[in-house]
Amino acid sequence: MLGRRFTCEFSVAEAIGQLIIWIILSIVTLGLALFVLPYYFLMAPVNRTYVLDAEGAKIAKLSVEIGFVDILGHALVWLLLTIVTFGLAYLIYWPAVIKRILNAVKTTEL
Repeated sequence: MLGRRFTCEFSVAEAIGQLIIWIILSIVTLGLALFVLPYYFLMAPVNRTYVLDAEGAKIAKLSVEIGFVDILGHALVWLLLTIVTFGLAYLIYWPAVIKRILNAVKTTEL
């Protein structure tokens, strides 16, 4: 594992496009889309990340394997907690999502 590193090919243009889509979804759903946003917002760069060997050649690709049903179930629990805590639970929701995403990362050999 020595000499290996990560490289992310997620571009600024992709980030801006994703931001525009999520702004529109948030408006259309009256803010409810914000509870699944962290998953898709954080998964996108991970899914465009590669493992490089010591010479800089791509040897593996990272991918997050979480189903929509899992995302929705987790988001609904945190939606209820956020309502009960008047929005404070949403601050804890993001780290909880990051943990779930990192635990779901798989590598695929190239």
